[in-house]
Amino acid sequence: MTTLDRRLHAFRPDLADLALKGRVEAERFVAGEAMQVITHTAPLHREPRKDAPLDTEALCGERVSVFELAEGWAWCQLASDGYVGYLPAKRLSAPSPQASHRVNAVRSFAYPGPSMKLPQAMTLSLGSRVHLLDRQGDFAIVAGVAGLARSYVWAQHLKALDRHEPDPVSVAEQLLHAPYLWGGKSSLGLDCSGLVQLALDAVGIAAPRDSDMQERSVGAPLPLGDGLPPLRRGDLVFWKGHVGLMQDAHQLLHANGHHMLVASEPLQVAIDRIETKGGGKITSIRRMG
Repeated sequence: MTTLDRRLHAFRPDLADLALKGRVEAERFVAGEAMQVITHTAPLHREPRKDAPLDTEALCGERVSVFELAEGWAWCQLASDGYVGYLPAKRLSAPSPQASHRVNAVRSFAYPGPSMKLPQAMTLSLGSRVHLLDRQGDFAIVAGVAGLARSYVWAQHLKALDRHEPDPVSVAEQLLHAPYLWGGKSSLGLDCSGLVQLALDAVGIAAPRDSDMQERSVGAPLPLGDGLPPLRRGDLVFWKGHVGLMQDAHQLLHANGHHMLVASEPLQVAIDRIETKGGGKITSIRRMG
């Protein structure tokens, strides 16, 4: 049998995705059931335990394929980037109509009615998906949020999925000083590759979740010789297990465990620190377009 990446393929000895039949061995094969995240985020754990490592998060409105529901956990695969793991089942519901808009503000709120004075029903983070039902004044009426048939979001905080931002770095800069969270992908906490994935999503580029996957598939590599090539805004700089975005020829923006937040600093400062702390040298630089 072919060796497959367990992060991106749903298979265990006892159960596997029906689409993998003939490629992996398992006692049973099932087709995934479509469901949807209805909370601000849903943590995707490596094992069905709250204290298991957090691999990533699914944002509100994200579709998932569920292969098993057991003891409060859904073993599933995210539709956006294919990541496989265990989500708390209570954060899922039957899917609403396909999303039409995404949240393009760092954070916004869903209300039970068209008034900012009402208690908020839920916080929505940058990149969350909603289905637009109608408009009422300054509010968009949306489905699929907080388990409500209808909720109200400030319309200017939404953008149609087919309208892309022009610059991924400008998107990432909105998250400057957001706290670092391993596996996080929301404005309340995110990691290096989560920041890159969110920024690229906003410009219409579907990037994989982890930095090693991004390094293999996003953009085109620049030649690395004795020194760094001339860099420009939007270039992605990779180390083993880490990635950041260049703001210009010299300044790096990245979510990192040294500052424990999304920080902007001179690239050379980051290079020296990462190498001193055993993180090694830059492994590649990739250019978007």
